[in-house]
Amino acid sequence: MTDRRGAWALVCVLAAIGLLAFARAAPGSPRAGQQVYVFPIPGSRVASPQSQIAFRGVPITAIGAVTVVGSRSGTHTGTLRGDSDGHGASFLPSGAFAAGETVTVTTSLNIVGGSRGAFRFTVATPAGAVPYKRGISAPRVPGDVLAFHSRPDLRPVAVRVTHRSRSPLSGDIFLTPWYGPLADGPMIVDANGGLIWFSPVSAGQRASDLRVQRYLGKPVLTWWQGLSGAGLGFGKDVIYDSSYRQIATVNGANGFPADLHEFEITALNTAIITTHQPVYWDASGIRGGKKRQIVVDSVVQEIDIPTGLLLFQWDSLDHVPVTDSYVRLPPPRTNDPFDYFHVNSVDVDRDGNLIVSGRNTWTIYKIDRHTGAVIWRLGGAHSSFKLAPGTYWAFQHDVRVRAHNDMYITLFDNESGVYRVRKQSGALKLRLDLKHMTATHVHRDSHAPATLAPFAGDVQQLPDHNDFVGWGARPYISEYSPSGRLLYDAHFLGANASYRAYLLPWRGQPDPALSPPNIAVSSTRHGLVVYASWNGATDVSSWRVLGGQTPTALHPVATSRRIGFETSISTGRYAYVAVQALDGARHVLGQSPPSSAAKGSLQKNS
Repeated sequence: MTDRRGAWALVCVLAAIGLLAFARAAPGSPRAGQQVYVFPIPGSRVASPQSQIAFRGVPITAIGAVTVVGSRSGTHTGTLRGDSDGHGASFLPSGAFAAGETVTVTTSLNIVGGSRGAFRFTVATPAGAVPYKRGISAPRVPGDVLAFHSRPDLRPVAVRVTHRSRSPLSGDIFLTPWYGPLADGPMIVDANGGLIWFSPVSAGQRASDLRVQRYLGKPVLTWWQGLSGAGLGFGKDVIYDSSYRQIATVNGANGFPADLHEFEITALNTAIITTHQPVYWDASGIRGGKKRQIVVDSVVQEIDIPTGLLLFQWDSLDHVPVTDSYVRLPPPRTNDPFDYFHVNSVDVDRDGNLIVSGRNTWTIYKIDRHTGAVIWRLGGAHSSFKLAPGTYWAFQHDVRVRAHNDMYITLFDNESGVYRVRKQSGALKLRLDLKHMTATHVHRDSHAPATLAPFAGDVQQLPDHNDFVGWGARPYISEYSPSGRLLYDAHFLGANASYRAYLLPWRGQPDPALSPPNIAVSSTRHGLVVYASWNGATDVSSWRVLGGQTPTALHPVATSRRIGFETSISTGRYAYVAVQALDGARHVLGQSPPSSAAKGSLQKNS
């Protein structure tokens, strides 16, 4: 009898353990010891007064009670909002934190870096906004802009091809000219420099980093646009579909603007962006520095695109001292802050962690995607790697991981920034030996004539391992073979620049109901000349002209193959004309509204 009671007791104990395990594994309940990552990170010294408190690693239903108390502002009420992937949520305080105060957050969670579910962070003392400046225009030179009868509102900078030993290119060229001279904006051109698509931004604004990415399984166009000043951007990142309709906007979290330097959509459909905040900081450790110096905190954020919530944040001032910088303090007479770090690229490594470029520390950092801890440093004052002889760079841009059996990275080596280091910029490829922690120069592409770019620039490794190089502050765009042989070279006409340049495949089709083809008509002694274009339509093979005496009774009168962005077609005289865009199978892609062909005038629809 005793044995039976003992056995029954054992069964009850095991059942209780099983129920407890089930409860812990049930949806909405965190597993025992499940790690939760938080941002601001525990111990952060530069949290924004407008910080949301992001929890990652558990669903919103598992977070439970959250108590937030500022040492000066007191207890903060707020709301919890869940991330779209179901793996986290953010506490959104109903009011801002006080500058310089310590905030204590108390939960029942296993907070990485916390203690018994609690953690603290310090709020930065903001130093005001960086003054932005109206964009300057390049001096005019003959032929520097394109002009079209059917789209006189489009006046993009012209691109001239000077060398080509490879035909055809494996895509179209994506640019964001910065200096007009009449208009700036995202721009796609073909291998001949002919315009495919241009979208001018508002006067005084700039665009940056136009490229093709994938979002929700489909190819999209992405870029940054906004204002700039002191080498920083104040704007937003946008996502457009293949019909050139805006489908999403990405803004910085915690009250920060989206910066011009990086906007990468990850495989998880999140956005990696850069941003910044000027704060008062102790810079007395550098020559001429003050205890209360205005310093730029370079910031990397990961944003949940559907909700706009923060998923991750890394602040340079929490991890990299100002004494690591290779730039001097700005002159006292300027309003520019001390941009000691200047983040200008972020890439996702093969293990999911981040590769961050600090231009002004000449260093590349590998960052833990969960905690923000620095895993290793490449180059600069405290390199984790030994650099082989002949391996060097300065003021670098666009650091990218290249997937091979070994670890390779590419970067654009400016060799110039606030001052010149060497005589020529270049596109650099490095091999990293992670076992022996050595870095070796593999290859460098150089331009002829030699060029020195004090800012911007990128290196894109193409599928065939050719390098496509945008020379940043200089007007050149080049392609090189793996051996360094120049295959393609083009340049803006005039002293223009593009932050980056890409060679990418793209197929765009505007919605004909919202943005139909464009037409302009001129009259000659022999009849009419019809000008047809369709901004961004990549599948147009030919144009068909319709003519007639009334706008409702038009019939085909001429056909011509598409020749460049705008095609001119001669016809007889008609009171009204329209154009149809045809694909390679002669299917109608879109039709312009009828246009009057009044004698002696040039008429258009737009």
